[in-house]
Amino acid sequence: METRRPPPQAHPGSGSQAPARTWEVGPGGRHLGRFFSGGRKEAGRERGTDGRTGPREGHTASAPPPPPCRQGKLRLQKWYLATSDKDKKKMVRELMQVVLARKPKMCSFLEWRDLKVVYKRYASLYFCCAIEGQDNELITLELIHRYVELLDKYFGSVCELDIIFNFEKAYFILDEFLMGGEVQDTSKKSVLKAIEQADLLQEEDESPRSVLEEMGLA
Repeated sequence: METRRPPPQAHPGSGSQAPARTWEVGPGGRHLGRFFSGGRKEAGRERGTDGRTGPREGHTASAPPPPPCRQGKLRLQKWYLATSDKDKKKMVRELMQVVLARKPKMCSFLEWRDLKVVYKRYASLYFCCAIEGQDNELITLELIHRYVELLDKYFGSVCELDIIFNFEKAYFILDEFLMGGEVQDTSKKSVLKAIEQADLLQEEDESPRSVLEEMGLA
């Protein structure tokens, strides 16, 4: 009698995932801001009838991703509590592992250490906040969304490259929105107006002027 092996079955949810990035926030609404990039998009390799391995035509599968701590790339961080560099690195590493390991349909709130973590994914970008137990998770979620709206308004469909090459603008927007980890202005128009005024002042300072103009004689 000839024994045949059953055909291998595809695992559910094996589709490739887009890279991930994160912003984080700290205790008491005091936001430890962070961006990190994660998951890699890869095509799976399968063995064909000729014994060679390679992507099967018309089929794409994702290879097991490397550990999040190897994928994660921190793009932006903001600390409002005194924390040593050693503890910062440890917290970043742990939160990368926790957040990136969670499935898309899981709750956006979780308990971590003595804090609550609130995160949300926008396309390939993760925004994450660590808050104290008495703080409201839904308000924190709205805070994340408002910051994303401000970034989108300023950069126009913000992406990772905007954060990399204009990180000082991302920090400035955050500082106009939050002060000491607390929301200082909920109006998008007011925040964007302050940013535009700061940009105009910067352009004036950088524009070349003659000696007579500097003395007010021109």
